[in-house]
Amino acid sequence: MKACKRIRRALLLALPALLAAEPGHGFQWSDTELQLQVGNLDIPDFAGGGDDLHLIYTFQHASGWKYGDNFMFADVIDARRSGFQDFDVYGEWYSNFSLGKISGKQIGGGVVSDIGIITTLQHAYDAKIWKYGAGIRLALDLPGFAFANLDTLALIDASRGVESGGAPKEGDSLLIDFNFGRPFQIGGSSFSIVGHIEYRTGPKNEFGQKAKSWLFAQPQLRWNPNDRIAVGIEYQFWLNKLGEDATDESAVQALLVWKF
Repeated sequence: MKACKRIRRALLLALPALLAAEPGHGFQWSDTELQLQVGNLDIPDFAGGGDDLHLIYTFQHASGWKYGDNFMFADVIDARRSGFQDFDVYGEWYSNFSLGKISGKQIGGGVVSDIGIITTLQHAYDAKIWKYGAGIRLALDLPGFAFANLDTLALIDASRGVESGGAPKEGDSLLIDFNFGRPFQIGGSSFSIVGHIEYRTGPKNEFGQKAKSWLFAQPQLRWNPNDRIAVGIEYQFWLNKLGEDATDESAVQALLVWKF
């Protein structure tokens, strides 16, 4: 029953993307996929330490419309060890408003092909974390890349903290994220590298404790045998995982993707 409730929460997080993907909403393109990732991930010391086999089910959606583009994902995280990330749900939503599309003029120059105003909403179910923010997107014109963006956002913590049974409320922080997609061919077969690399500053929490800044990377190497299926690996590198300096993660996960 608990797992079903969390799956429903993940579907609710994904609902705006599902509606956006339907015809008649003014969207110019849309990419939606389900992912399954399987691998051993580290558990921070504050949650018991060690590592555990994780199954992560991800709904991911990206779309473009006349004023910009959107991206969202919702993870259902099924750790084999109960008590930490046991069918937890985590999701993020990003909406970018392209100054080039809105103005109808060329914005930027050189390697910067466009500039946007980007907003985000982030939610962790178990920890009862809510963060929102806004900042600047630089769309980059890099040879061979399907897309490449450099995002800089100020994040505001809207969580209620430990009084609500969640993680301690934090102060504001800065997020810098490079997200990208690079297709390539080997021997007539289609491959791609997609993912992101982010840096997030460590804010103080409601008890005056300062989290460590972290560096977090999730590149995926995909083999695309057809337009619907992709298989490969995801490499997860996390320096100071979840703001804890005792946990640095380096893990490879098996990856299966279904596109629709």
